Amino acid sequence: MHLEIITPDKKVFQGEVSEATFPGASGAFQILKNHAPVVSALAKGTVSYTTNDGKKSIEVDGGVVEVRDNEIILLAEKVTD
Repeated sequence: MHLEIITPDKKVFQGEVSEATFPGASGAFQILKNHAPVVSALAKGTVSYTTNDGKKSIEVDGGVVEVRDNEIILLAEKVTD
């Protein structure tokens, strides 16, 4: 799957991931390959994802995530590593 994490200031991450977990407004949820299309609001919390280099995580102050055809786009208000 392809993940892009974007803030109003910059593109934080772009690359291939095997899974990603997001802090949804109603609780955390995970996206795996061939997930059904979804658009969800995000709460403040931790976004984690697994690349070929291992598991990584960042903190977001909310935002929106869209999943479609193994493409994940996260529009975050603000991120901290």
